[in-house]
Amino acid sequence: QVQLVESGGGSVQAGGSLRLSCAASGYTVNRYCMGWFRQAPGKEREGVASISRYDTTSYVDSVKGRFTISKDNTKNILYLQMNSLKPEDTAMYYCAADSRPQVCYGRKYEYDYRGQGTQVTVSS
Repeated sequence: QVQLVESGGGSVQAGGSLRLSCAASGYTVNRYCMGWFRQAPGKEREGVASISRYDTTSYVDSVKGRFTISKDNTKNILYLQMNSLKPEDTAMYYCAADSRPQVCYGRKYEYDYRGQGTQVTVSS
């Protein structure tokens, strides 16, 4: 059974940093495409970043240069390093993964597995 468990969310002031972690069980992080998406109250889900099994990454324009997606194959953890946070980054952040080979670059939020989410709140 695949489980994705996020951690690392919290409250931070604008300009601050957070690192989200996604611990995977029943799944290998370098198996297929993985990513992060977010959803704020009253807003649509938004793909934030994706990473392929070959470590090719992609980002939504609004986070380019501020967020970095990475994975530790030894620890089987997916990360999202978030710097220079802005109030508009406030959302529930979800870790997600594919169950089969699919195009990964530019992936938004269409994944086969997802975690329960971790809240990120950025105050001005």
